[in-house]
Amino acid sequence: MRKANIERKTAETDISLTLVLEGEGKSTLQTGCGFLDHMLTLFAAHGKFDLTVKCVGDTYVDYHHTVEDIGIALGEAFASALGDKRGICRYGDEILAMDEAVILSSVDFSGRTYLGYFLQIPTQKVGDFDTELVEEFWYGFARKANCALHIRELSGRNSHHIIEGAFKSVARSLRQAVAVDERFAETIPSTKGVL
Repeated sequence: MRKANIERKTAETDISLTLVLEGEGKSTLQTGCGFLDHMLTLFAAHGKFDLTVKCVGDTYVDYHHTVEDIGIALGEAFASALGDKRGICRYGDEILAMDEAVILSSVDFSGRTYLGYFLQIPTQKVGDFDTELVEEFWYGFARKANCALHIRELSGRNSHHIIEGAFKSVARSLRQAVAVDERFAETIPSTKGVL
């Protein structure tokens, strides 16, 4: 079973995160941000990852540090759980419909960091959540997971549906990419022999 435990403490956040890649989609979340808890619940369920996050952050200021640092910790957890990436499929992609929104995501655990973020979220807030933080979350994730991640909105007009669709789509792309191909379980999925 591939899993990781991440502890991240800064002057702004104190995060404890556990990730199990071969999970059942269970989550226990206390981020201090209800909207993020909801998105991570969907992420775990659609990726079939078990995820526990506890964060004490400076949410009295805003949610920025909490959202960004949880994205960083989640990326670190994926990198740690994957180790040398032996046997993984490496690539994953998903086109997902969320009512009127259609979201495409694609991931490559290449060891090179890139975020292609193309979501046009029409409102600045969903409840008390600043929608610009979605990009910060995925940037932190991609940077620490050492992956190239693309997220693109193909259609959509409802901010909540676009964001929810993105979290679900990325989770399903990640599930494909981290899956072990039993035929090549001892092989690094790169002609270079290293990722």
